Amino acid sequence: MMQTNFIAPSILAADFARLGEEVDHALAAGADMVHFDVMDNHYVPNLTIGPLVCDALRQHGVTAPIDVHLMIEPVDRIIPDFVAAGASYITFHPEASQHVDRTLQLIRNEGCKAGLVLNPATPLGYLDHVMDKLDMILLMSVNPGFGGQSFIPSTLNKLRAARELIDASGLEIRLEVDGGVNVDNISEIHSAGADTFVAGSAIFGAAKPDDPHHYDTVIGKMRAALATESDD
Repeated sequence: MMQTNFIAPSILAADFARLGEEVDHALAAGADMVHFDVMDNHYVPNLTIGPLVCDALRQHGVTAPIDVHLMIEPVDRIIPDFVAAGASYITFHPEASQHVDRTLQLIRNEGCKAGLVLNPATPLGYLDHVMDKLDMILLMSVNPGFGGQSFIPSTLNKLRAARELIDASGLEIRLEVDGGVNVDNISEIHSAGADTFVAGSAIFGAAKPDDPHHYDTVIGKMRAALATESDD
């Protein structure tokens, strides 16, 4: 039985000079998963981090699931490196793979959980023939490439449709949303069907007083919003 809701801070918005500490504090504040954005300045217009940083987090002592979101093209070559580095989930964009089914099989055969990422204008039809190979569906609620963007409202309808597909399948597939998630909208996003919430700027960009527990407030507010929505 899957845990109902995961909060997944995106380290794209963290202070990379003290990344291990930042991740430690976010997890201690109640986060469930580390969201790890990989950009190649090719599929998306930005360049971020690779397997060495993932491995460094594991060597630092992070034991929580690491959710690797590949915004790179092509994807197959790098997947074994992220598996070796300690990834728990590996998700990719179907437009970046010549053979989506094969890439999903590669991730699973390497021992990781697999998922597809759909951009705002990417149709859900990509899911039709691969649901049995999915552990995660990630809907982008911004166009990928940069942090700090605003949530695209039409994602709510897409979430509802994706939730219907998951429920009809009878499979345990997480439904994740990434982009512009914050304390003010997380309840509405959950109501539309999401169970996994990526938040970068809303968590790591929060005010940071000289207090190692400064993420408790924002993550606590997210938890409270989710609980309130569940009670309604």
